[in-house]
Amino acid sequence: MEREKALELLKTHVGNGNLIKHCLASEAVMRALAARLGADPALWGLAGLVHDIDVELTAGDPTRHTIEAERILKEQGFTESLIEAVKMHNEAAHGGRKRAELFHKALAAAETVTGLITATALVYPDRKLASVKASSVVRRMKDKRFAASVDRGIIMECEALGLKLEEFVELSLAAMRGIAGDLGL
Repeated sequence: MEREKALELLKTHVGNGNLIKHCLASEAVMRALAARLGADPALWGLAGLVHDIDVELTAGDPTRHTIEAERILKEQGFTESLIEAVKMHNEAAHGGRKRAELFHKALAAAETVTGLITATALVYPDRKLASVKASSVVRRMKDKRFAASVDRGIIMECEALGLKLEEFVELSLAAMRGIAGDLGL
């Protein structure tokens, strides 16, 4: 599926503007990760873009989130590898199955780190990604009270991608800065 059609599809299922921005940020990070790891940026970017397509439909219920996404994405003709990555970014809905593939781990880590980076930007006086330093994001990661809903363990799956935390945050931050206007940051 083409990116613009995927974005239209996302917007038919997701009305919350902040969730759309999260998906755009995840897309940007996934494209950057794919380029860094020698994977397909278009495929990985699409996975980032549509990974939360069913969040509103499932009311964010972790035991159901991505089950509806699987149905929606199959109906729209997305590839099985993309659908599996989307499914496995939320292991809780899949009976104890664990992320095993690089693509799955990348999506989980990428979409999770976007929340920490966004939260960090929002505490800066200008609320801009341009002001955020990777070291600040890494420092805030150690403070479990900051952005408490962000699962630090999932972010640390970046190490399974062969990236140290600092490198992963820098790559992710740079990717998000590239679309800062779309993110309002």
